[in-house]
Amino acid sequence: MRPWAEERRRARRGLAHEPARAGARSHFRSLGIEPGRLEAPIVGVASSWTRTMPCNLNHSELAFAVAAGVEEAGGVALGFNTIAVSDNQTQGTPGMRASLVSREVIADSIELMDVAHDFDALVVVVGCDKTVPAALMALARIDKPGVVVYSGPMRAGSWHSRPVTILDVWEAVGAHAAGRLGGLELAELEAVACPGHGTCAGNFTANTMGMALEFLGITPPGETLVPADDLAQRKVHAGRCGALAVELAGRGPSARAFLDRRALRNAMTGIAASGGSTNALLHLLAVAREADVELHLDELTEISARTPVIANLTPSGRHVATDLQDAGGVPVLIAELIRGGLVDGDAPTVAGPSLAAATAHAPAPDGEVAAPLGRPFKPAGGLVSLRGSLAPDGAVIKVAGTDRRHHEGPARVFESEEDCLEALGEGRVRPGDVLVIRNEGPAGGPGMRELLAVTASVMGAGLGPTVSLVTDGRFSGATRGLMVGHVSPEAVRGGPIALVRDGDRITIDVENRALVLDVEDAELARRLAAWSPPPPRCEHGVLARYASLVGSASDGAVLAAVAVRA
Repeated sequence: MRPWAEERRRARRGLAHEPARAGARSHFRSLGIEPGRLEAPIVGVASSWTRTMPCNLNHSELAFAVAAGVEEAGGVALGFNTIAVSDNQTQGTPGMRASLVSREVIADSIELMDVAHDFDALVVVVGCDKTVPAALMALARIDKPGVVVYSGPMRAGSWHSRPVTILDVWEAVGAHAAGRLGGLELAELEAVACPGHGTCAGNFTANTMGMALEFLGITPPGETLVPADDLAQRKVHAGRCGALAVELAGRGPSARAFLDRRALRNAMTGIAASGGSTNALLHLLAVAREADVELHLDELTEISARTPVIANLTPSGRHVATDLQDAGGVPVLIAELIRGGLVDGDAPTVAGPSLAAATAHAPAPDGEVAAPLGRPFKPAGGLVSLRGSLAPDGAVIKVAGTDRRHHEGPARVFESEEDCLEALGEGRVRPGDVLVIRNEGPAGGPGMRELLAVTASVMGAGLGPTVSLVTDGRFSGATRGLMVGHVSPEAVRGGPIALVRDGDRITIDVENRALVLDVEDAELARRLAAWSPPPPRCEHGVLARYASLVGSASDGAVLAAVAVRA
């Protein structure tokens, strides 16, 4: 029997002429594609258009612009859609369990469309959080020529003459619950914080991953942070990417050239230098697994530890993503990091011979939104991995948004996000507490919900300087404060976080990268012997399948490959 790849080549060769493929050609004719054109490069154009949220609202128009670029370059564009989940609209609800799961569904759907239609190249239009890593994971599996088009950030809103983002709304919710902000003020802020479509305006997860695309070299530099509502410029960029995909289909390279170890390390450097989201660690590890690249959590956080923060972006800084675009865009950061020897400028890009060449004409940092390495906004990146008796396999903390580096206090244990939110709303959280939220990990959630509603409530209630949080769940890129996530092993798989009791002393020590539960080993062993996992929250459907297959957050929370044998 011929190998799978040879079967695909044979089927493709017969598409334009063989009698056995007449049925396929008949359908192509109904699309206005004559058989002679089927000898040209066929480019799959994937997008995540949805009207459930503003983040990806321009995807259909961008996908059509990509297709026009493909056609003008002599290729055949075959468009299709996949899903996307709004992290903001599902935040603090059971719906957030779908968010990380959607990453796998999106990647699977793109891969399956390529299995079915055997594209010569792909262009993937991405926007809100999980669409970016999902596209990269799919391209790593497929390993054909590919280009990624980011759909652009939202502009900041304005309230009382200051710029605001969705983070301000969430923290205002916490302030309102604590009696520190009136209902009228909350309603006024809600009405102006999100003035149009696009991904969230700050350097939260979506824009963190969007910027990473430029560091990877899998999208042409300089366009990622063009505002989503600047549709004319975004369409021009999308059309160029379509034409580029036709060119790459003929000469390569394939996607894994931009997803190798060097490229992923470059991306991590860019994420650290911009003060990016903890979710980026989860996603880069997942991409590495799909691309068969050896890369580990501690290695990524070591890169962060030696990379200065040179972008002054919210939530750890003052500006929004479109401000960085006005200051020269992501190429400003890339070029500065190449000059400092922190990014490998010899890495390739889809747009030119090297990352250095593609960003050679970037302007110098302006000192306000982007800083030179000699005068960074912060001396080191904000993503740190912690280990210790509470997290033997690791945990993650983002310290770019806080000056706190140490906290020791009594545990306040909650079995879910809702339980903790209730305690915060009733004023039962005290200064000095270490909030422990468990059973929110990849398998336990299932889906590893973001806990932005909790962290924003802590900050909004004025508890940020004195209260910390430890969880096997994860955080939004908008989270601030001393918050530890991704604790591994997670609770439902018998990790030490499952054994914590109210009043146990917990130490978070960023400088020594330690997360310690001050309970003797013998006592932990007794607790473990008496412990049994909680019943699954989902016993049927996609969430149950996900829970049974998902791996540890410390390894990217990817699904296990299951071999089925006759």
